[in-house]
Amino acid sequence: MRPNHSGIGASRNRAIASLLACAAALIVPASPLHADEAQPLRLCADPTNLPFSSDSPSQPGFYVEIGQALAQALGRPVAYDWYKSYFGKRTVRVTLLGKQCDAMIGLPRSEDFMGPAVIFSNAFAKQGYALVAAKGQALDGVDGLKGKRVAVQFASTPQNLLASRDDIHKVTVLSPEEGMQALDRGKADVAFIWGPVAGWLNKTSYNDRYQIQLTEGDGLSWDAAIGFAKTSTELRDRVDAVLPQLQSTIGALAVKYGLPTGQPARFGATQAMPAGTTTGTGPGVTQTASVVATETKGDAAAPGTEAVGSGKEIFNGTCAHCHGPDAVQSERKIDLRLLRHRYGDEMREKYWTTVHEGRPTKGMPAWKEVFTDDQFDHIFSFLLTVQSESND
Repeated sequence: MRPNHSGIGASRNRAIASLLACAAALIVPASPLHADEAQPLRLCADPTNLPFSSDSPSQPGFYVEIGQALAQALGRPVAYDWYKSYFGKRTVRVTLLGKQCDAMIGLPRSEDFMGPAVIFSNAFAKQGYALVAAKGQALDGVDGLKGKRVAVQFASTPQNLLASRDDIHKVTVLSPEEGMQALDRGKADVAFIWGPVAGWLNKTSYNDRYQIQLTEGDGLSWDAAIGFAKTSTELRDRVDAVLPQLQSTIGALAVKYGLPTGQPARFGATQAMPAGTTTGTGPGVTQTASVVATETKGDAAAPGTEAVGSGKEIFNGTCAHCHGPDAVQSERKIDLRLLRHRYGDEMREKYWTTVHEGRPTKGMPAWKEVFTDDQFDHIFSFLLTVQSESND
């Protein structure tokens, strides 16, 4: 007779089922918060923009290390979306608003900067232009520069600010690096240049031999914050909640990367940039572009309000660093308000060629791969509204 195993098999199956049911009851579903924190905090960053950011593990940069500390405070791993920041607002649109990352550290905390599409954390630092001089010199605003040779960056806020001061000798340089070199070689007494880069160079190349004083005033400085897409209010609020815990860390990182600290020198309203100045004109925020524009042949029809507004936004986001906010520029050769006066009937043709092909020998890139023809038309429409015969 064959043994009957059916009773034993059924009993075993019931026992296994009972054990599985108990195990399932012990499993607690992960909360949405825990599931979110398991995901990396994705941060946008420029791979070659020291002292702010770098993809080098040995010198990650001020913003990258803040991002690492922030992710740790939030209990999340960190990941970076590396993207060159040459194109200012376009970089923000492609990366942050294109959902390639969750946040971008170091944007200017201003509603004028892409609000309301971009929202901001509380400020965590102040960035801007600085006065650099030998240690021991008194640096106290614009009056302290009388009679001195001052290195200023070409087409920068400091150059515009000092343009009308005949009692200050301006030494024009193309970059903070050249400004520091002019100072070091005795060609300038003071350098009025982009502060973070000046501080970084002073620390890494000049053995901290110079004193660096931040400045403040319209177009000279701005509060640095963390930017988010407008839909990320929950993440923004969580970041704001932990930022106070990171202030000592941020302060130590500022010292590590040589960023200027201390009380800034105030440049009053009488020396400020004209109305319409936008903040955040330093490297990594606004491309040092040079769009030499021209006008249409003959009498152009009045441009539409929508086109003018769009063109003005593109211009101030990309071209204003060289050509001035709202095209207000004291340097005549790049003053785009004089285009009709300069080119007459050939204005539009000159404009179209220049923005498409660039002027590489003069430091202006070609923009044909960046903007559409409609966008070029909008910029041109805006420039039509600011033309004058003279800026004297």
